Amino acid sequence: MNVPLEMKGVTQVHGRGANEVHALRGIDLTVREGELVAVMGPSGSGKSSLLNVAGGLDTPTSGSVHVAGTDIARRGARERAAVRRRDVGFVFQDLNLVPALTALENVALPLELDGMRPGAARGDAEAALAEVGLLEAADRFPEDLSGGQQQRVAIARALVGPRRLVLADEPTGALDSVTGDAVIRLLRARVDAGAAGLLVTHDARYAAWADRTVHLRDGLVEGGGPGSDGAGLDESGELQGADA
Repeated sequence: MNVPLEMKGVTQVHGRGANEVHALRGIDLTVREGELVAVMGPSGSGKSSLLNVAGGLDTPTSGSVHVAGTDIARRGARERAAVRRRDVGFVFQDLNLVPALTALENVALPLELDGMRPGAARGDAEAALAEVGLLEAADRFPEDLSGGQQQRVAIARALVGPRRLVLADEPTGALDSVTGDAVIRLLRARVDAGAAGLLVTHDARYAAWADRTVHLRDGLVEGGGPGSDGAGLDESGELQGADA
């Protein structure tokens, strides 16, 4: 079975000559189903570059990036976008919700863009919102939701459909600790249900929810260590205090 994410010898270089910047330097990384990997490092270490390359938002200068068996580093922009819609879910700190769309419409959007019929997309979106405990807010617009509720909509959009890989870039950065805990608990539960997760975070407390941690510095992997096995995740996986 193809692993959700496998990166080999990945480099990313921006600029030329005196302006040349090496964002990534020979990164090797595999994330398997049921595994949450945390990525930590100082500002400018390459964390966001790693996430963007892993999800096909950027292309590497060299190396391979296999997402669900497809080397997206060797595909054009249209093919990479198709892989993202089918297999990759992004959770950004700034959410990127569409203000003019309801919560349900935001979650259904990637499915409809991939050609799914509106009725089927709506059904999957409702199921995803129910999974994050927000089905009752399906018809509300982002401005009518709290910060924690908006983040849960963003997570539902990232997890809707048959997504095998979830990429989260500081998803708790703009949240209070109670709501941040709820978001990480939800990501952990989804990974335990079979997805693969890559979490960029500056907070060691959230990295402790991961199965292992990768440390970056100057585009290089410094080393890794085991995280917790999801310590603190209750058996039901229910959100606690997520309406904050």
